[in-house]
Amino acid sequence: MFIMWFANFFVAASATMILPFLSLFIETFGDYSDSYVQRWSGFIFGITFLTAFFVSPIWGRIGDKYGFKPILILTGSGIATSILLMSFVDSVHGLFVLRIFMGFATGFIPTSMALISAQTSKEIAGKTLGTLQTGTVSGGLLGPLIGGMLADSFGFTYTFFITAGIIYLAVILVAFGINENRDKQLDSKEKQYTRKEVVSYILHKPILLKIMILSLLIQAANFSIQPLLALYVGELTGAGNIALLAGFAFSATGFGNLLAARNWGKLGDKIGHEKVIVILMFSSSLLFIPQALATSLWQLVLFRFLFGMVVGGLIPCMTAYIRTAAPLSMQGEVLGYNVSFRFLGNVIGPAMGGIISSFYGITSVFYVTSFILLCSGIILLYSITHPERAEKTVES
Repeated sequence: MFIMWFANFFVAASATMILPFLSLFIETFGDYSDSYVQRWSGFIFGITFLTAFFVSPIWGRIGDKYGFKPILILTGSGIATSILLMSFVDSVHGLFVLRIFMGFATGFIPTSMALISAQTSKEIAGKTLGTLQTGTVSGGLLGPLIGGMLADSFGFTYTFFITAGIIYLAVILVAFGINENRDKQLDSKEKQYTRKEVVSYILHKPILLKIMILSLLIQAANFSIQPLLALYVGELTGAGNIALLAGFAFSATGFGNLLAARNWGKLGDKIGHEKVIVILMFSSSLLFIPQALATSLWQLVLFRFLFGMVVGGLIPCMTAYIRTAAPLSMQGEVLGYNVSFRFLGNVIGPAMGGIISSFYGITSVFYVTSFILLCSGIILLYSITHPERAEKTVES
């Protein structure tokens, strides 16, 4: 747990270093219009997750069979290599191809959660995964600040080199510091499931299936604004050091995550993770609207901090719910399907945000996002309060 916390910290910090200036990096390739930059920011950001959508269940199934540590080493090395190569790219299409390659390797943090989940009892799954999540959000907290400062001070190329180096360090830490206990993950007496049986199991668990669908909707809503945030900060401030200021806006959400993620997991252990997820989705929907109404940077940072406090509990609570709902011998693959839904949301969100903003402006993306989160909360609330109707719907 200690090693994985720090490994997740390094990977998350390194990955988020490039997020605040992705749209600015695209502008260095040529003299493009704002709408062109906004659209390609969404496409380039999302293509990684579209690729990962198809790969994640495969990683999960391999993890169930052979262990999660080898996957952590492979995916971490792949992410580091792809980011290193980005320092040499000189075109939008070249960056697009590298992001595709990165998608094949994406999965370090979800795999780490599957590793810890498989070796944690159901009674404390929410608390434990929430604690692990603080490592991820701590890295997310510092990553944008570091990336923004490096980009403004030394340029984008140097930032990519640092990012890749830190991820390689995390891989080394896992390779020599982790001793995966397969005895806790597998019991020879426990049934081993085929891929068809795993899919059938998911389809016949109404709330489990809806949790995965809602993972898609939540990620689409959350990532709709991510590639555009630097441009939005530029509109609010008109400052020259946009990358650094965008780093503050990114980090505000991460700081809110850091303070609240573990406590949301503990609450889910007590009252039920699905109930906590409903609360968080309604709260997230409410807190997205003030971000569109912000007239200064400090207002945006404040509301993104509050948004971070509620959205930080979604991933650990969803993972903990799957931990309690799925048999141990198929959890890696089930978590892989859940991650695939999340990655598909990561594809839809940035593309949707880029297209909407190019026609109606960046602030309109916040309103659409709020509506998606509201609908997600209503769907899950209905499933919890009418479980018998949800069961009949799935059977039919």
